[in-house]
Amino acid sequence: MLEKDIKAQLNQYLELLENDIVLKVSAGSDKVSNDILELVNEIATMSSKISVEETELDRTPSFSVNRVGEDSGIVFAGIPLGHEFTSLVLALLQVSGRAPKVDQSVIDQVKNISGEYHFETFVSLSCHNCPDVVQALNIMSVLNPNITHTMIDGAVNKEEAEKRNVRAVPAVYLNGEFWNGGRISIQEILAKLGEGPNAEEFTEKEPYDVLVVGGGPAGASSAIYASRKGIRTGIVAERFGGQVLDTLSIENFVSVKATEGPKLAQALEEHVKEYNIDVMDLQRAKRLEKKDLVEIELENGAVLKSKTVIISTGARWRNINVPGEHELKNKGVAYCPHCDGPLYEGKDVAVIGGGNSGIEAAIDLAGIVKHVTVVEFAPEIKADQVLQNRLYSLPNVTVITNAATKEITGTDNVNGLTYTDRDTGEEHHIELQGVFVQIGLVPNTEWLEGTLERSKMGEIIVDKHGATSIPGVFAAGDCTDSAYNQIIISMGSGATAALGAFDYLIRN
Repeated sequence: MLEKDIKAQLNQYLELLENDIVLKVSAGSDKVSNDILELVNEIATMSSKISVEETELDRTPSFSVNRVGEDSGIVFAGIPLGHEFTSLVLALLQVSGRAPKVDQSVIDQVKNISGEYHFETFVSLSCHNCPDVVQALNIMSVLNPNITHTMIDGAVNKEEAEKRNVRAVPAVYLNGEFWNGGRISIQEILAKLGEGPNAEEFTEKEPYDVLVVGGGPAGASSAIYASRKGIRTGIVAERFGGQVLDTLSIENFVSVKATEGPKLAQALEEHVKEYNIDVMDLQRAKRLEKKDLVEIELENGAVLKSKTVIISTGARWRNINVPGEHELKNKGVAYCPHCDGPLYEGKDVAVIGGGNSGIEAAIDLAGIVKHVTVVEFAPEIKADQVLQNRLYSLPNVTVITNAATKEITGTDNVNGLTYTDRDTGEEHHIELQGVFVQIGLVPNTEWLEGTLERSKMGEIIVDKHGATSIPGVFAAGDCTDSAYNQIIISMGSGATAALGAFDYLIRN
C-alpha cells in the first residue's frame, strides 16, 4: 500500500509515538475496505505501539485512531493518502500524546469549549486546502473530549456526498448541518464558534512604527524587512498566507524547484514569527484615516495606530456576476479545479475563461469529468500556445469563443449555463452539472474607497518606493497597479514598501 520512500519517512515519524494507540477498523468486503485493512495493518507492523482492532463504526469502510481504552473522536472514512497522508501521520502522533504545534492560547481556547461538537469534513485527496481543515478539527478532537471529527472522502462515499449535495470541498458539517465551505484554520474555527479575539484585546496596543495590513507574500516580506530595521512592527491579516493558500503547484519561485501554496504560506508565517512582530490574525480592516498617525479601524471595532502603514491586502478570484453564480456557489459553481474536480467525475462541466488559468483548469478537468466546455468572452482564447496545443488534443473538450455568459441555471444544483453569441446575438443553453470560474483577479481594496488614489480597476497606485497618494501610507503586491501578479514580484514589492516606509520615518 505504501511506497518505499513514504514508508521510510513514516518509520521516522512513528519513532516519535509517545504512548500506545489502537486503530479500530470498520470494514466490509469491498475493495476500499480491503485497502484500508491493508494500510492499517501495514502501519501497525511498523511500530510496537500500534495495534489494530476490527469493529463497527458509523460508516463502512472507515477507521478511527484511539488511545488505549479511550476513543479520540478522530475517524477517517476513506484512505487518507495523497494530500491527506500528513493528516493521518499527525493524528497518530497527537493521539499518542505528542503536543500539536499550535500556540498555547489556542490550546486553552479549545479545551475551554463546552457543548457537543460533532464535525464531518468531505474532502478529495487531490485537494490542497482540505488537509488544513482536517488537521485543525483533528487537533480539536484530541484536545477536547466533547469534540469529534470524521474525514469523509467524497470519492469513496459518493452516495452520501450526493445526498448532502456536496459540490465543493472541503465541506464541513457540524452536528449534521452544513457549517462551512472552503479552507478554514483552527483560529477561524474558534472565531466562528465564538471563541476568537474581540476588540478589547487591541485597546492597549501602543502605536506602531510600521503596521502591515495583509498577510500574503507581500505582507510577510514587508513585516520582515521592517522588523529587521529594529522598529516596532505589527501585521494584521484576515488570513495569513492570503491567496497563496488557494494555489496548488508553485514552480516559478526562484531557488525552490517546486512547492505548494499551503506549504509556502506556512513557511512565510514561520519566518515572520522569527522576528519581534506583533501578528494579529483573523482581523479584517474596514477603514483607513490619516491624522497625526495613520489609523486602521478593524471590523471588530478596534482602532490600531501607526506612524506608517503598508497595505498588502492582495486580490481574490474575480466573479462573473451573473444570475446563479452566488446562489449556486458550492452547489456546482466552483473556483478550484484541483480541489473540486474529483466531485464531478463522469459529469459535464464548463470552464469560464480562456486565459492560462482557465485552460489549465480545462486540461486538468478533462482527465476526470465526462466533458469540458470552455466558454471565452473574447474572439479567441488567450492562453499560452503550448497550453492551447494540449487542450485541442483532448477528445472531450469543446471551446466556445465570443460567448457572453448570461446565467448559471439550477435550483438546488447547477444544471446548465446560458450564454449569448456575441456575433449573432443568439442565446444558447448548455446542460451541465458544474461551472468553474477562471477569469482573473480583483484587488481587495473596496474598503479604501475615497481615501487614496486607485486605478479604474481598483488597484492602488504606487510610485517606485511603494508610496501611495497619502504620505506615510505605502502599498505592495497584487492590490497595487503592479504590471504583473506573481508571488516573487509581490515579495519584492513588499520589501520595497518596507524600505520606503523606513526611509519616510527617518526623514520625517
